[in-house]
Amino acid sequence: MLLGTIFDPGIGKSAVVAYIHYVSFMLCFASLALERKLLKTEPNRQETIAMVITDVVYGVAGLALLASGILRVLYFGQGSAFYTHNPLFWWKVGVFIFVGTLSLYPTITYILWAIPLSKGELPEVTSNLVNRLRLILNIELAGFLIIPVFATLMARGVGLTL
Repeated sequence: MLLGTIFDPGIGKSAVVAYIHYVSFMLCFASLALERKLLKTEPNRQETIAMVITDVVYGVAGLALLASGILRVLYFGQGSAFYTHNPLFWWKVGVFIFVGTLSLYPTITYILWAIPLSKGELPEVTSNLVNRLRLILNIELAGFLIIPVFATLMARGVGLTL
């Protein structure tokens, strides 16, 4: 009976989309935490490349999170009315957009690091830049800690007005 339920096409697709959503959320958080840990002044070539790769993983996971979230709202979740009529959903989306917008600065910074790296040189990473990136990464991490609070409350119907 359990296997029949798991392999039901509707339930299976819904479960896969939910799984992608949860894993991509975890990858986003882990990538940000790793970026935060790797960040330092005067990184060596391997550390610089690791930062760039970590940010790419964060970007791909963020896109997967966004796409799977949209799919859950439209097709595989509680129904779009459940989400769009709940102010907590919009707070959650707002925090995600804020964090995503903040992430542009580190991403552009790491993209610019590719120029010296392609020439066999290291980018200049000053303490001011490290402090700025740490602040941004800390805010992003805080945002990713807040988002599940909204999701948990939403799942329990908090914020819905019937």
